[in-house]
Amino acid sequence: MSDYLQRVSGFFQALGRPVTEQLVALGRAARFFVEVILASGICLRRPGLVVREMYFIGVMSLVIILVSGLFVGLVLGLQMYDTLERFGSGDIVGMVVALSLVRELGPVLSALLISSRAGSAVTAEIGLMKTTEQLTAMEMMAIQPVARVVAPRFCAGILSVPLLTAIFNVVGIFGGYLVAVHLLGVDTGTFWSQMESAVDFRMDVVNGFIKSVFFAVAIIFIAVFQGFHATATAEGVSLATTQTVVKSALVVLGMDFVLTAFMFRGI
Repeated sequence: MSDYLQRVSGFFQALGRPVTEQLVALGRAARFFVEVILASGICLRRPGLVVREMYFIGVMSLVIILVSGLFVGLVLGLQMYDTLERFGSGDIVGMVVALSLVRELGPVLSALLISSRAGSAVTAEIGLMKTTEQLTAMEMMAIQPVARVVAPRFCAGILSVPLLTAIFNVVGIFGGYLVAVHLLGVDTGTFWSQMESAVDFRMDVVNGFIKSVFFAVAIIFIAVFQGFHATATAEGVSLATTQTVVKSALVVLGMDFVLTAFMFRGI
């Protein structure tokens, strides 16, 4: 009887251990998020730190944003025109390209690209600082690592991602314009007029901007959290970097569904 009870007890312990570990991790992340928000006041007192991190996160990501946005717009123009032309509606390709980019593809793809390029780099940088005990040295000198290292990167990411998303959208629309007008022969005036009449500033542009802000908070927080709590080994930093990319992608896609449901479906 005692063996049976031990087996049952072990089964429930094995079943509940992953749940308990996830709850502990969630609580640690929530507490760390509060610490980062409270420490973000240093961004107002020392803007130079934020500007430097904006250069690292934003400016250094411009190339991949520009190239990716251009080719996404080119592909959208080709695919949408081919589909719409079957129904005799090829002239509205500009409207479809703009709505696709502003509402969905711009914020989502920009967040995924930035999390892969800048988010992973931020995690690796903070994790390396932890491995080489630079964060411990800051604590010994009465410098808060969260305020000095994490908060500027967090603020810079929130400022950079929406701007990069806007650039992605503009370049993508320009790519759609090149394909539709100069390659497929759509009238220039029709292309822009259809886009202007269909794209609503509040429902489309503003909601897309709000999405990009939410995505920015998510991917940058995941990056700094994974780096700050990485195991102080080379393998731990590598694992934290991988976790940043994977978790950022999953969170962005999940948040996109929830935000789209509230913004565009009237839920």
